[in-house]
Amino acid sequence: MATESKTSADHLRAALDGPWREVREQARRQLCDDRLFADPYLDYKGARARVLDQMRLVTEFGLAEKGFRLEHGGTGEPGAAVTGLEMLAYADLSLWVKSGVQWGLFGGAVENLGTERHDDVVKQLLSLDLLGCFAMTESGHGSDVANLETTATYDPATREFVVHSPTASARKDYIGGAAEHARMAAVFAQLITDGEGRGVHCFLVPIRDEEGNDLPGVTTSDCGLKGGLAGVDNGRILFDHVRIPRENLLNRYADVEPDGTYSSEIENQSRRFFTTLGTLVRGRVSVGGAAAAGARVALSIALRYAEKRRQFKDPETGEETVLLDYRSHQRRLLPLVARSFALAFAQNDLVRRMHVIQTGQDLDPTAQRALEKRAAGLKAAQTRHATIAIQECREACGGAGYLTENRLVTLKADTDVFTTFEGDNLVLTQLVAKELLTSYADEVRDLDALGWVRFAATMARDVVRESSGVRQLIQRLRDLSDNGVDDGDLARRSVQLQLFADREDYLVRTAAHRLRARAQDTNPFEAFNNAQDHILLAGEAHIERLILEAFIEGIAGIDDPEARELADSVCDLFVYSTIEQNQAWFIMHRFMSVDRAKSVRRGVNELVDRLRPHAPTLVEALGVPEAMLHAAMLDDPSSHQGE
Repeated sequence: MATESKTSADHLRAALDGPWREVREQARRQLCDDRLFADPYLDYKGARARVLDQMRLVTEFGLAEKGFRLEHGGTGEPGAAVTGLEMLAYADLSLWVKSGVQWGLFGGAVENLGTERHDDVVKQLLSLDLLGCFAMTESGHGSDVANLETTATYDPATREFVVHSPTASARKDYIGGAAEHARMAAVFAQLITDGEGRGVHCFLVPIRDEEGNDLPGVTTSDCGLKGGLAGVDNGRILFDHVRIPRENLLNRYADVEPDGTYSSEIENQSRRFFTTLGTLVRGRVSVGGAAAAGARVALSIALRYAEKRRQFKDPETGEETVLLDYRSHQRRLLPLVARSFALAFAQNDLVRRMHVIQTGQDLDPTAQRALEKRAAGLKAAQTRHATIAIQECREACGGAGYLTENRLVTLKADTDVFTTFEGDNLVLTQLVAKELLTSYADEVRDLDALGWVRFAATMARDVVRESSGVRQLIQRLRDLSDNGVDDGDLARRSVQLQLFADREDYLVRTAAHRLRARAQDTNPFEAFNNAQDHILLAGEAHIERLILEAFIEGIAGIDDPEARELADSVCDLFVYSTIEQNQAWFIMHRFMSVDRAKSVRRGVNELVDRLRPHAPTLVEALGVPEAMLHAAMLDDPSSHQGE
């Protein structure tokens, strides 16, 4: 039998699927089961029960096992696990969140922070014999994890930890699984032994019995109705001197002996804290990927609808025009498709980096820190993109887009919290910028605010060029251009990347100078607060440059000439539309003339016009099977008629 030839859509989808494309293809076949999709007519109690049943179905697919080590019954493939579970977002984001809490957050905490004495717990949670939750966030402390108030005080007389919520603000809040299903919590608390605080550590605390009743000293409550994610049982937990065995401390990085002696191979408390959190980076990587997946579903629905929906007659032919033939409609959707392509390549690169670090293939001590920065930045970019893209898709589908049966409003509601889930986007962008300003210098990571401001204020070197390979990539792109000549034409990839890098470099330098100017006559907080808007812009510019680099590298991996040419045009649209969004900055800071800014706008129009005939190919390349769209309007013959 002759092998069926591949289309451009096939080649593009394979590139966007990334290193674990076989996992994605398998998931597409498995997840077309109607039982895995949300029923919007269920109340939240019914939705929670349905999601739990869906999770039991997912256990048959072998996706969760990929994220766990061989000795726990897994396959030791963290990259495959993140990729496979991301595909659940195509079906039901409540299912993705609930699965992420169980196998990613709770399971990840036990396996990555625990030791062999916790092996049985890992095996039970993997099979769903033990349902758990991840109790980090408190009512009074969200992003500021280092200052959580919950305490775990060691009692050597009984060889137990006493877990306690000393104030109302120490209540664990918004915890997925805490309202109904979880029987155990991975609780982050301040460890106290011999009267001395040792910083935040993680403990396994049973919270319910087999019948679902709160255990003595534990008080759980229900967060109730939310803006979305009806199938996730978010709740709150208070502890009143709850005693747990000494062995329930997850002791990979620190331990307490029976007599109360504290020990850790990492002497510095701050480093120990960040090492602990660093092992949990998979959660942040996963959130960004799921948000981007939700955006791909919305764009797939909206673009398919725009190819069918007709309105307003052409005065010459008398025929009604499909929505996607209008320039305004092309402009509102196709640049978002281009950004989805860019973010898919960036996510693939991020997951690959995470995989090689977590499987021990990359032992560079700086790699983990770099991964955390990249994960923070991309999570912010992807969740922001999902919020914008899904809203635009809803509006682009008019009244039909507002009907629950067409999924867009559900996608909008379910992804809304992702902008603050696993880190508020502004805080994460600030984290990225701080890493830039400190230029990855070991000597400043543990400085207080004053020390950090002083360091940033005296920094003068080219941080963008020295802390990354962007210079080499730009040169390589120049070498590939005609005769090695770079004439400043924005159509050249090297010029595009240079412009993105120059903006980043300028913002980082001037943010440092602004900190220096303020540090001379005010306190560190005021100096930082005064420059915060500038610092956030620097972080955003850095993220945009990384995304473009990933897109460029992704295109290089496409062998088929036609598919690669199409991907090149999509990349151009990503660049031009991004510059257009920031054109006021480029003009104001003299990186671009007014005439050149006008040419950028013309370029966007030319590119959406060029890509319009390829819209079905681009939608197919996004990789969401038609069977997984579940939008009634795509099967409604009335969508062909005008109003």
